Amino acid sequence: MVIVSYLLLPLVAVLLYGMNRLEDWLTRTPQPPRHAHPRHLRLIQGGRQGLLTYPRASRRRPDAA
Repeated sequence: MVIVSYLLLPLVAVLLYGMNRLEDWLTRTPQPPRHAHPRHLRLIQGGRQGLLTYPRASRRRPDAA
């Protein structure tokens, strides 16, 4: 009987540690995400002035086989 209790002691210790970590994880207060910061409106440029043309970089595309 004593041998069985000694063999189960590490299992019970790991189980208690895991349950403690789980309880801490479930009861913590949620923090805002790291990427959450106030956003500004991104307006389209050239609304009243007309269309703005941007120079395009000439990229060569390989012909499909």
